[in-house]
Amino acid sequence: MADSDFDNARGQRPGGDRLASVISGPRRGARETWVEIPSRDGEKAAWCYSNRRAYSPGDTVTLHLSTTVARVSLTIARDPGGGDAVFASGIQQAAFHPVPEQVYAAGCGWPVFLSWTIPDDLASGGYVVEIRDETTAAREAIGHHLFFNRRRTRTPGALALVAATSTWSAYNDWGGANHYYGINPALPRGRSAHLSALRPWARGQVALPKGAPRSVNQVRPGKPGPARYDSVEWAFINGYTRYYALAGWASYERPFLQWAEANGYAFDVITQDELHDDPDVLKDYPCAVFVGHDEYWSREMRDAVDAYVDGGGRVARFAGNFLWQIRLDRAAQTQIAWKYDARRLDPEAGTSRMTSAWEDPQIDHPGARTFGVNALRGIYAAFGGMARRAARGFNVFRPEHWAFAGTGLGYADMFGDEANIFGFEMDGVEYTFADGVPVPTGEDGAPAGLTILAMGFATLAESGLPEFDSSLMLGDGDAQFRNSLLGEPGAESLERHKRGSGMVVHFARGAGEVFTAGTCEWVNGLIEGDCYTQQITRNVLDRFGKRS
Repeated sequence: MADSDFDNARGQRPGGDRLASVISGPRRGARETWVEIPSRDGEKAAWCYSNRRAYSPGDTVTLHLSTTVARVSLTIARDPGGGDAVFASGIQQAAFHPVPEQVYAAGCGWPVFLSWTIPDDLASGGYVVEIRDETTAAREAIGHHLFFNRRRTRTPGALALVAATSTWSAYNDWGGANHYYGINPALPRGRSAHLSALRPWARGQVALPKGAPRSVNQVRPGKPGPARYDSVEWAFINGYTRYYALAGWASYERPFLQWAEANGYAFDVITQDELHDDPDVLKDYPCAVFVGHDEYWSREMRDAVDAYVDGGGRVARFAGNFLWQIRLDRAAQTQIAWKYDARRLDPEAGTSRMTSAWEDPQIDHPGARTFGVNALRGIYAAFGGMARRAARGFNVFRPEHWAFAGTGLGYADMFGDEANIFGFEMDGVEYTFADGVPVPTGEDGAPAGLTILAMGFATLAESGLPEFDSSLMLGDGDAQFRNSLLGEPGAESLERHKRGSGMVVHFARGAGEVFTAGTCEWVNGLIEGDCYTQQITRNVLDRFGKRS
């Protein structure tokens, strides 16, 4: 998600002070901004982080914890899984630990609370640490953490799911700032260019209650009115991170795995940290899968995926918003993204490592070269004031393609609209129509041979009646940014750069191939049991999951 500047009002979350408000300029948007900052005197809560995000059997997981209660217990269980806990701590004495200045960039530095060595036979997957309050009989769950275990050899029959941990980090406002907003005085909107991995995930990124709204409002508005952001409003009322629905295990990877495992597919989960560190991490897998909101990537991650596909690997990307280049300082466990300020402030400004958009001409490495589509040629649909009455599904243009086998879909049919899969943030390419089908122009990095299978329309600017302007959260800032990189001065160019698309594409590269459904909300079609989204997903996984 791009982060167009908008002013914020003082927000006070009902029901406690676990979340602190950010105070900025006069109110312009209808939504308050807040961040999660621990308070010794706040409501019952516990916060936990681990020394790493990913482990293998035999490694020791070191947990660091702070809490407002005197006694807690911890359990660790595979998620999704539904089985018994693989570890239970029993009741432990606990304490509150203050956070250092600029903890969002520096990390917490808390003492070790507990260590656990991963058993040799522990299954690969995500593992949730649940923290319970042991000072009352209710034993309420007051905090969660997540780490990953991956066996040292591929699980038999497993595909690889690459978790979008860099995007989770970008949205993690725990301690006062993320790459979007916060209390950092050095950058606009208080955002931070440096984010530490040595801090907890914000509330809602790991675990969510059933029924928490998704990023796309469930119901299209039936008449003109103010822009609504159901998930943001729900988060404010219930004390969750502002953008829980936009980035995190709970909203995207977890429900995908729930569907996949229920349908007979096995996955090993690989973090983006591992993809960055080891260019060969995917080599034993016939297919690598990416889902949900997957926005932030390092050059090393892209190079690893490109080499994997060139060597015969297959990529299935059921994800959207491939937008920003980042750098990782692995020694300090810090993620770096200057974003809109990159040309002005990034120490590597003007180089190919600058942390701007991949489509920035100074980087000259558009995302379409890797995944077939670009973020800045797409962006929003059915989100707030962005195309709020968009169709919410993909129109099919090439029904003869193998991806649509068994769906019964024909030319001009739409699928996924009942489940709102065409929503939040989309990716597309420059295109023209020939004989009634979209064809890539190739001018924005689309690879030769790319086929557009289905598409819909998106926008980079909110719109509506003037009397409701105060409800808009993003305005046209993203269109202005795209125009500043790719357009020309003047209103006509800006209007052109307000227009985008979302696409389903397929292409061959080297000895491998790539299928991309350029939307963040594809997973909701699986959650809602949309038969078309499910069948297409099966077609891709079945074809790509076979070794040639």
